[in-house]
Amino acid sequence: MNNTAVHPNTHNNGKVAVIGAGVAGATIAMRLAELGVQVSLFEQGVSLVNGPPMCHLHAGGNLYREISDQQCLNLLEQSINTVRLYQHCVNVRPTVIAVPSQDAGKPEELFPRLNLLQQRYHQLVAEDVRNQVLGHPDNYFCSYQYQDLKRLAERPLPSVPSSNDDWMVPFAKQAKLEQLKYPVILVQEYGLSSLRIAATAALTLQQLPNCQVHTQTKVQALSQASHGWSLSYQNQGASTCTESFDFVVNASGFRSGHVDNMAQFKRQRIVEFKAAYLTWWQTPAIWPEVIFHGERGTPQGMAQLTPYCNGLFQLHGMTKHITLFKGGLVNSSNDDAQPALPTPLLSKIEQQWPELELQQRTHAAIEHLAQFIGPFASAKLAAKPLYGAQQIPGEDSSLRAAAVSFEGEHYARAEIVKASSALSSANVILERLIHLGLAKDTRQDLERDFKVAQKLTEHAVISHAIKLAKQRDYPSALALPYHAGYNHPAQVS
Repeated sequence: MNNTAVHPNTHNNGKVAVIGAGVAGATIAMRLAELGVQVSLFEQGVSLVNGPPMCHLHAGGNLYREISDQQCLNLLEQSINTVRLYQHCVNVRPTVIAVPSQDAGKPEELFPRLNLLQQRYHQLVAEDVRNQVLGHPDNYFCSYQYQDLKRLAERPLPSVPSSNDDWMVPFAKQAKLEQLKYPVILVQEYGLSSLRIAATAALTLQQLPNCQVHTQTKVQALSQASHGWSLSYQNQGASTCTESFDFVVNASGFRSGHVDNMAQFKRQRIVEFKAAYLTWWQTPAIWPEVIFHGERGTPQGMAQLTPYCNGLFQLHGMTKHITLFKGGLVNSSNDDAQPALPTPLLSKIEQQWPELELQQRTHAAIEHLAQFIGPFASAKLAAKPLYGAQQIPGEDSSLRAAAVSFEGEHYARAEIVKASSALSSANVILERLIHLGLAKDTRQDLERDFKVAQKLTEHAVISHAIKLAKQRDYPSALALPYHAGYNHPAQVS
């Protein structure tokens, strides 16, 4: 039997447990600890910010035709704040959105939303010039007709893209232009590095003495008590420890239902397993991200090409043979707040992928992109996939701009779907803590509130991200910034 040590709350300020150190939990811990709150962060894994594929900032949500304009506006504002916080974590390149001829959609249907987003971006920059993180608002998006692209195809490849036209040259040269509807749209939705976010969180939290980070730690029990909550946890090979907390944040991602079950709370949610595939493609071009719209779940599902350094490309294909999986979208029940993924998918998360399936799905992803970019057929498998499961609160599987829900006064769930929403969820939880008297309202502005995070150098963040890439058995190219003219003294193979 394990010995149990009990540690009461002896702090004058609030004492908060954050369960789960994905991008939501890590960001919440940073937000609270930077303002002096006593935080304990619990994570089953060996490091912070693991989880489903994260590669896109979603500064406007233009990848998703099916979501509401309000969700897109929320994602725009959330993304701007994310860039201001995680200043070394963005891959600065635009996204090209193309509608294939076979697709039922019309490119011009995107313009009302793009105009709305551009107008809002103008307003945000007028309110605070520090919000200008996506380039000048006048340049938020532009469009290209067939003849525009044919003309750009005659240009040489730019060594360092410095304009929208420069970014479009590789696409114009190698995409199958005759298979597309027009116009093709370029929008300033950038890339987002999960490894550099993980590095930023780790380097920040290790400098904050009021945040205790418990990795390789499993929360075993959670119960309400007169003081707030009693939480029991166990490190690898250690005895069980029980602590008292004033407030609990459930930031456990797709495993959030397990924590709800411990706390005896019911919650309707969806969990979806997804994967993206890493490939090498020998090309001299510096590519933008490219989205070919398509109907989800069909053989013509959306295709997504995400570039990194050194010829590394990440691929999504919204078909059942690539990114989507049989049984990969599951719901909670009246008796269980945790949706049950099939055992084969859980084994991918907790153990490893079968080699044959890895090869088959990566090859299918390459073929899916090659139908639009012919030379991409020569791409090769680079590494294991980026994979994991994400939660979507409620019953709407198209929800993307989610944040927080509460049970009573002292329990919050961080229910983000996209990484861009992490800081918003942290701010909502901070408001509750201030209301309860568990945190002092010393807020000034984002940069001054995150003093430790803002002092991190780009070199320190990248160096730590490269270490994480190697620890997780990914190419270090995945950790490096992807922007024109960047040079870092690190091996990127």
